[in-house]
Amino acid sequence: MTTTPHIAVLGAGYTGVATAKLLAKRTGATVTVINNRDRFVERMRNHQLASGQQVRHMPLRDLFKGTGIRLIIDQVMRIDADERQVALASGAEPVRYDLLVYALGSHADLDAVSGAAEHAHAVAVAEQAERLRDQMRTASTVAVVGAGPTGLETVTALAETYPDRSVRLVTSGGLGDTLSERGREHLHRALDRLGIQVLEHAKVTKIDTDGLLLEDGKHVTADAVAWTAGFTVPKLAHEAGLAVDDRGRMLVDGTLRSLSHPDVYGIGDAAAAHTQDGHVLRMGCGPGGLAAACAFHAITNRLAGRIPKPLRVTTDALCISLGERDGILQPTDLDGSPRGKVHTGRPVAMIKKAVLRATGWYNLRYPTLAVVAARQG
Repeated sequence: MTTTPHIAVLGAGYTGVATAKLLAKRTGATVTVINNRDRFVERMRNHQLASGQQVRHMPLRDLFKGTGIRLIIDQVMRIDADERQVALASGAEPVRYDLLVYALGSHADLDAVSGAAEHAHAVAVAEQAERLRDQMRTASTVAVVGAGPTGLETVTALAETYPDRSVRLVTSGGLGDTLSERGREHLHRALDRLGIQVLEHAKVTKIDTDGLLLEDGKHVTADAVAWTAGFTVPKLAHEAGLAVDDRGRMLVDGTLRSLSHPDVYGIGDAAAAHTQDGHVLRMGCGPGGLAAACAFHAITNRLAGRIPKPLRVTTDALCISLGERDGILQPTDLDGSPRGKVHTGRPVAMIKKAVLRATGWYNLRYPTLAVVAARQG
């Protein structure tokens, strides 16, 4: 590696921005960030965007101002892991690197069901959340597919914003399967209060212009469809010959370094980070932040000739907003099993708002806070 290494960071989501700024500040490395849009997207607020709320506009150049980071707005087309370079869609000169941080995140799997790509809106993508917002101005019925955290936050935001519309939640499993009994009871009451019709154990097989077709042959009418039922990751790591799991997530060790290419680190949803006891961190901003902090420590330690410590995470938690004044905070084990006391109601809504402010404002500008939050063994 060169005396002054060049670190390329692919992706400028929560983990990519924080890691790039930390590396630029704490190392002597030259840092380049490549992202396909010129603004930061607060993905955790996309359900608010879809329901018509105002979301902050944050240009990446403002976030990186004064850091010395080189920002390239372009689409990554290919990673040449042997030559250590990244090809861009614009045809510009490939970006060479000494170390690569792969932080491309995840996106909605709209290929999972026939018609989803043509007729559904993926709330995970800001532009599609905006299109759902526009469609909601005239839609009389809306169906949200998927009852994970994103689906629950989306359906409750829409129902609260549009109390005069028919709002339906369709899930292939049971409602609140990952919650404790008390958590499930609160969730059912919250959806009932908002007038949301819930269809449990209903597998969607097709989406068309006027709604959903279920596996049992039932048709669910909907003028607008929000898709939150599944997520996938970019294929770039697999295509580059990097070790990946059966979902395409980069396989990394306890320091977030690729199992097959030691000059590559994977953080966030696009990497399968394992804890010391073998659990894989779930996709999500919280686990992604811990992984990013661990990767930062690992890179800086190795550059300084020190042996880095592996990621250590022992517990997790789901913090789900259910509209502006309600929510559920469910502590869990790393396998997703509920544990401890579940918290509900307005206090959780306030906690979630504080989390959104921290991740969407303070941590982006002062990412050292994320490092403090990381637990190292």
